[in-house]
Amino acid sequence: MIVLKEVEETVAQTLIEIGQQVRDRRQSLRLTQAGLADLADCSTRFVGMVEGGKPTVRLDKLLDVLEAVGLELRATVRTVP
Repeated sequence: MIVLKEVEETVAQTLIEIGQQVRDRRQSLRLTQAGLADLADCSTRFVGMVEGGKPTVRLDKLLDVLEAVGLELRATVRTVP
């Protein structure tokens, strides 16, 4: 289905953007991936997956990573063109 493919592409792009924001914030805080992993109580590998935009990360762990760097995830109502 074309619509499903478009949704999947949008989700993938959003996760890439989240990963970039996490990386930028981590670097601005002068943290290594290992340092962030310690703060977020997760593995360095997981931090790398988040920063790489992997689409199948655990939400609870993602929220831990975001909290550790002072970011938050928000849900908003989407406008449909």
